[in-house]
Amino acid sequence: MNIDNQRLAQLNSGQAASSNLAEALAVDFAVLMATAMPAVPASGIETLREMADQGVSKRMRVAGKLLFDALGPDGLAPAMTHPSDTVRGWACFALALCPAANIGERLEAVRPLADDEHFGVREWVWMAIRPHLTEDLDAAIAHLSGWTAHPSERVRRFASESIRPRGVWCSHMETLKQNPALGLPVLEPLRADPAPYVQDSVGNWLNDASKSQPQWVQDICARWLAERPCKATERICKRALRSIKK
Repeated sequence: MNIDNQRLAQLNSGQAASSNLAEALAVDFAVLMATAMPAVPASGIETLREMADQGVSKRMRVAGKLLFDALGPDGLAPAMTHPSDTVRGWACFALALCPAANIGERLEAVRPLADDEHFGVREWVWMAIRPHLTEDLDAAIAHLSGWTAHPSERVRRFASESIRPRGVWCSHMETLKQNPALGLPVLEPLRADPAPYVQDSVGNWLNDASKSQPQWVQDICARWLAERPCKATERICKRALRSIKK
């Protein structure tokens, strides 16, 4: 996809948010950081310039660390509300570096970004926080189970997506791959969620689990469909079972 120079200049200056993945990947981190976050020193800008040909996930983490070092845990609000989705994505990784008393406190700190209007920010935030969830999985699941009743489908989706056993562009959660039943406090309340955005995440969660525990996933889907059949659950189960060989 070709991006014209005027549009690219808007993205690199932080005046506009990306409208698709191609635009998001085209952003020059060094130019944007220098413009949007002048507190970051020149050495940090140079680091981003030198990393321009490296993977975007790695560059996001480095940019988040630069923000955290420059602004500190109490100075991230401007980045969290910046017009640029890339800057807000950096804020996700900066927040993940902030001290927190427990996983619940950490999750509540990132909830505004889990409910962000931009698709990219919503992906970056669960990727940023995921290592902390892995370290304290039981407490994380217990806290996230409360988010399954949130009025925002984005927050409900985060509850599921953030603890997918395999996920995309992220490390696997080995505990959930081997014992996916641990995720049921989050999955059960979402099994008939009205939002396709949430349904897709739950279906993908179960599909992840089916790669290591196919019989468990089959049993869960059979039980859900028998107990409370509806179109939402049927859609979730179809997605969940798609990788299991007949």
